[in-house]
Amino acid sequence: MRALVNIDELQLRELDRLAKKERKSRAALIRKAIDDLIEKQSAERIDDAFGLWGERKIDGLAYQESVRSEW
Repeated sequence: MRALVNIDELQLRELDRLAKKERKSRAALIRKAIDDLIEKQSAERIDDAFGLWGERKIDGLAYQESVRSEW
């Protein structure tokens, strides 16, 4: 799939500099940057969810068993 993206002149020069340094194409660097952003966002969501059980006094397994017993 293709996507058209507008970037400014400075970004293009820096992208070309990095591409030359790393011997990769512009497209490869852009795909890597997108992958990194997606991974970072996913990790932040996981970190945000970690510890949601928080200050609850009941053990998680005990809670699960009590909820399932209602079925």
